Amino acid sequence: MRLRTRPFLDRFHHPAQVIATGFGAAVLLGTLLLSLPIATTSGIPAGWLTALFTATSAVCVTGLVVVDTESHWSVFGEVVIAALIQVGGLGIMTLATLFTVLVAGRLGLRARMFAQAETKTLSMSDVRRVVRNVVVFSLVCEAVVAVMLTLRFLTGYGEPFGRAVYLGGFHAVSAFNNAGFALWPDNLMKFVTDPWICLPIAAAVIVGGLGFPVVFELARSWRHPSRWTVLTRVTVGVTLVLLVVGTLVFLATEWRNPHTLGRLDGPGKVLAAFFTGVMPRTAGFNSLDIAQMYPTSLLATDALMFIGGGSAGTAGGIKVTTFGLLAFIIWAELRGEPRVNIGHRRLAESAQRQVVSITVISVALIVFSTYVLLALTPHSLDQVLFEVISAFGTVGLSTGITADATPAGHVLLVLLMFIGRIGPLTLGSALALKERARHYELPEERVIVG
Repeated sequence: MRLRTRPFLDRFHHPAQVIATGFGAAVLLGTLLLSLPIATTSGIPAGWLTALFTATSAVCVTGLVVVDTESHWSVFGEVVIAALIQVGGLGIMTLATLFTVLVAGRLGLRARMFAQAETKTLSMSDVRRVVRNVVVFSLVCEAVVAVMLTLRFLTGYGEPFGRAVYLGGFHAVSAFNNAGFALWPDNLMKFVTDPWICLPIAAAVIVGGLGFPVVFELARSWRHPSRWTVLTRVTVGVTLVLLVVGTLVFLATEWRNPHTLGRLDGPGKVLAAFFTGVMPRTAGFNSLDIAQMYPTSLLATDALMFIGGGSAGTAGGIKVTTFGLLAFIIWAELRGEPRVNIGHRRLAESAQRQVVSITVISVALIVFSTYVLLALTPHSLDQVLFEVISAFGTVGLSTGITADATPAGHVLLVLLMFIGRIGPLTLGSALALKERARHYELPEERVIVG
């Protein structure tokens, strides 16, 4: 068997190719499982596009849906969705590396390279330990949140024990992996003022979205911020700023909106605004009616969804690290400094190019997709732009137009979710046959810019 698989593995010249292929295989498997009659409550097989859209949304931990999750899918279908969310959140290569460790007890160079690309590990020698910690940490966090939610469903809403455990487990997995799938037609709007539901879910979203390298470093040296790496400093700093700004923006803009915060009391408004500010980190849960928000709130949500969460975590978007580093790059350029310095460290030129490339490619993709979707649907620009950014950022928030899109529009959103999960640069490198190195330098020439 090993002789058979070796030629197949040798076809991949870059770990990104395996990552893209792995996620594609997971989407295909999920589509096949959700196409089975047992996956729907009616016993009638779901259409291939419905199954494909749902499977992609689950594997890419997005949360956009074209059918109501609770009423359309059976328990089998919901379990498949939860499993796809778990696989997508942890990463295909992270799970594959874990299985390799358990079965073989050791890792080859190729497996380490693939796992390193998925987990963004800085040292290849640490891959096995990091993968183990990632899986254990994820399962522990999900278990804690599941217990808290289960107890609340039992004591606060009178759910039977089995149903409470099921609801707690499903939403804990969905929250930690920033998926946003919920088992109610209105998502979490019925719990808008319930801190025992909203706060555990928000905490799971934040922790899962920080990124595993940052979480592990905080666990080791949270008392000594001066020892933090640039990655942790930027991620934590930008995350805190976005959480505060997002909460204040939604409080200010939606305070008197009778369809959102206007109907709540003071503490309820603060809780709902905080929850709404957390979810654009690419979780996709909503306790307020997104379609009833003011255009200013939709624009603020667009920005938060585009930025997303931390690198090497379960969140999407261009990542808070990219956004923070872009701010440092712009600041250095405005000051006329030849190097980008963050604290007592200099940012590598390769990282600067990655930051600019990711941002420009993402903006271009969103603009193009918005144009196409506008041509395919009768909806307004703010609604279409919101949906496109939500799909690309693997967020899952929606103004309610996803289900009404044409089949071509659904295919476009599927592609956006897939690209948004594996990343523009990862997809580009996966499509390249091989890396090309230039062995000479051309003469430099200055051009007029601006």
